[in-house]
Amino acid sequence: MHQTLRRRMAMAGLPALLAAPSLLPRPALAQAAVDPAPRPAPMPAPTPAPTPAPTPAPGFYRFRLGGFTVTTVHDGFRDVPLQGFVRNAPLEAVQALLAESFLPTEHYRIPFTVTFLDTGRQLVAFDTGNGVTPPGATMGRLPETMRAAGIDPAKVDLVVHSHFHADHINGLLNAEGGRAFPNAEVVVPAAEWAWWRDRGNESRSPEGQRATFANTARCFAPYEGRIRPLAEGAEVIPGLRAVAAPGHTPGHTAYHVADGAAEMIFVADTTNRPELFARRPDFHAVFDFDADLAEATRRCLFDRIAADRIRITGYHFPFPANGYLAREGAGYRFVPADWSSAL
Repeated sequence: MHQTLRRRMAMAGLPALLAAPSLLPRPALAQAAVDPAPRPAPMPAPTPAPTPAPTPAPGFYRFRLGGFTVTTVHDGFRDVPLQGFVRNAPLEAVQALLAESFLPTEHYRIPFTVTFLDTGRQLVAFDTGNGVTPPGATMGRLPETMRAAGIDPAKVDLVVHSHFHADHINGLLNAEGGRAFPNAEVVVPAAEWAWWRDRGNESRSPEGQRATFANTARCFAPYEGRIRPLAEGAEVIPGLRAVAAPGHTPGHTAYHVADGAAEMIFVADTTNRPELFARRPDFHAVFDFDADLAEATRRCLFDRIAADRIRITGYHFPFPANGYLAREGAGYRFVPADWSSAL
């Protein structure tokens, strides 16, 4: 009876309740009916970290030369303006030759590759790369690529230099300015050493060459007492001999490696990219100190390499930067060595 009375009273008051104006706006009232307790605003979703762009595996390649092991190690590349890079040819002619090799024609890409020679008794580096570079640079990759190749800089016995341009000697220094190859003797061409350490030559040189004098002093300073100037044609160690190749710089030097009948020449900067300067040995690169002498050197050395079918490695060749030269017309054609997954 009591429950029935209460039900009737509630039903009687319902029309009044529905007719009365609400104290809350209808949307708020509806929300309150669903979720009477206020909730904090949802946190924004975190911004996902950018996915790093994929990169190729570190570039190194090994092959046998008699009883020796040769490893080419990529240091990266640099793009430079194409206009004026070849001093004695119109831009259109240079672009046409690059296009024939499926290379970019809007700029000139320079690759860098350091060659290592393991004789079983000594480990030799030919030049040292670009050294410490800013984050994101496309060059200066030698330390990481050496690690991937299992080459410990502390175990390098000899660093043999072809010449003293920055992209060949800056890698002598580590990030602290000390020796990147802490236990190495440094072998330098005597003519190159004499030229870039002569202050009289510095004062007489064009402005564009003067930075090399200061950079030479900076890079070799930590190796004082470990530097061995080498005469033209002299033996570095058994099986390794200097080959005079002047023109690119006053003392530019190539190196001949031999073990029994197997032989190889590290041509260094006798030529820049072979797609241009081997096919057209008459082309003069902007970096050449004496362009006419550099051309004569190129023809003389390349004639020998082509005639004797000598394997070569090059500093500015497309990676893995080793192969052969064949005579073709008035120039030479670079033939990459057949890639092998076994030594």
